[in-house]
Amino acid sequence: MPADIRSIRRYDRWLLATGPDRGQRPLLARSADCLSLGFMTAQPPEPTPRPVPSGELRASHDDREAVVEQLRDAAAEGRIDLDELDSRLEQALTSKTYGELALLTADLPKPPSSAAENLPPLVLKGGMYGASRGPGRWEVPGHVIAHAGVGGVSIYFTRVECRLAEVVVEAYGETSGVTIVIPDGWATDTTGMAPGFGGLKDKTTPDRLPGTPLIRLTGSGGMAGVVIRHPNKRERRKLDGNATRD
Repeated sequence: MPADIRSIRRYDRWLLATGPDRGQRPLLARSADCLSLGFMTAQPPEPTPRPVPSGELRASHDDREAVVEQLRDAAAEGRIDLDELDSRLEQALTSKTYGELALLTADLPKPPSSAAENLPPLVLKGGMYGASRGPGRWEVPGHVIAHAGVGGVSIYFTRVECRLAEVVVEAYGETSGVTIVIPDGWATDTTGMAPGFGGLKDKTTPDRLPGTPLIRLTGSGGMAGVVIRHPNKRERRKLDGNATRD
């Protein structure tokens, strides 16, 4: 037995037999209680959420329709026969994830890209004083990244002409938030967005006009959150005035 344990036990016997501390619980017993209490109250660390791989993200109706169109074009060009077309169309219409859709077109050439698809990602950083793009005209790339920082970021799509089928907006609310304004008739998919502490406020309508892009929102709400909406009354008045001047 270690010498320090023997010393504590001798001290415990002396406490039980003498002095005003007579009857007090032995030091070893009290120490054991403290240790057991510590083990009982200690909480295991919460597991870190696993990020969802892009191939496992849920596909939308528009995603499935885009693959259907690509398959029909491939059949018209003689790349796949009618039996393959029927089989792949059935799978496309029942696919649930991007990964399942990608398998159906993996052996087909990609459709020709527009100039906007070849643009590098647009990166906006709020920093100390904030950052914005719009509300005037600007060229929209296929990928927009917004870091709110301390000053916040605002992105206006209200006066742009976008021929892309989809625009990925990767927004991080951080400490001041990100606000995204899209025209009426544009739709958004927020399934890839993590709300964070600040949350996500989607104030858009699900109605999507033909030929308009889908805004696919990803990233995290952070502390201040992310808001995506259509123009408010004041912004609509400005848009109407600009349309008259144009």
